[in-house]
Amino acid sequence: MTLSYLRSYLQTHKRADLRSYLQTHKRAALFDMALHFDSDPDTLRPMLAKWISKGKVIKLPAGTACSKSCRQCDPATIELYEWQG
Repeated sequence: MTLSYLRSYLQTHKRADLRSYLQTHKRAALFDMALHFDSDPDTLRPMLAKWISKGKVIKLPAGTACSKSCRQCDPATIELYEWQG
């Protein structure tokens, strides 16, 4: 098994896990996904970009609240994504 094959395999499975996470949660902050996957946000962004390019995920505009009831975070500091699939 080559290193490039292993990287490709892991990337594919992480993308599938990320898809499942977003399908379950519908809307999620990048920070929360990074915590869940024990990953750096910069590692997740290219995977999210892949789903965005396929029309399955949208990046919500800056300032969008993550929920209607919670107002603990400054919406301007949250990077939110939403499953559209």
